[in-house]
Amino acid sequence: MNLEPFDIQRLLSALPLFSDLSQLERERIAQGCRLVRLARGEMFFRVGEACEAFHVVVSGQIKLYVSSPAGQEKVIEIIGPGRSFAEALVFLGQPHIVNAQSLTDTLLVSVAKAAVLAEVERDPRFSLHMLAGISRRLHSLIHDVEGYALQSGMQRLIGYLLRDVEAAVGHGSGSVSVHLPASKATIASRLSLTPEYFSRVLHELETQGLIQIDKREIRILDVHRLANFESH
Repeated sequence: MNLEPFDIQRLLSALPLFSDLSQLERERIAQGCRLVRLARGEMFFRVGEACEAFHVVVSGQIKLYVSSPAGQEKVIEIIGPGRSFAEALVFLGQPHIVNAQSLTDTLLVSVAKAAVLAEVERDPRFSLHMLAGISRRLHSLIHDVEGYALQSGMQRLIGYLLRDVEAAVGHGSGSVSVHLPASKATIASRLSLTPEYFSRVLHELETQGLIQIDKREIRILDVHRLANFESH
């Protein structure tokens, strides 16, 4: 894919953040965009680096994480296609507070800070789109804190497996497959669990006849039973 404006505009029109904009508005935004390709495992930015743009994942995955001085890693979020990140820092004028690394070969659209601020001044609707994205991230972080404080590790893992399943099946008793979007160690870090505990809980759920494990494919045999399972 080349960097012609037409291609950028076509990508923007397919992304939720920009899909409601007019062609003229997308043309203006496209002038401040660039495509970024990252190989699997490539660092995109690090803590303390200047934030001059926010980014939307077109394909692939980005891991946002922090590291301790001892090298321990805590995954904050895994960003998949159609989702954006670093919007808040664009408005705050602050450097990055997390590291970003690609989990797979990834294609991003980076939207320059100057283009964002110019469009916000022109069109209040664009401001609402940006606020909605930031608000979703805040809601997600609050949900995470609530889970860490009030839920056991077992409950957090079950909640993660059911995060998109319950709405789809309406708490039914049918089976459904869930694909883990990253390694078990990465997801364990995202849930503030050790990899060993994460694997132990998965195998306990499998022993209980609630799931079947095939590498990253988790087949939930009974959604209702899993949602109501309590560890003993």
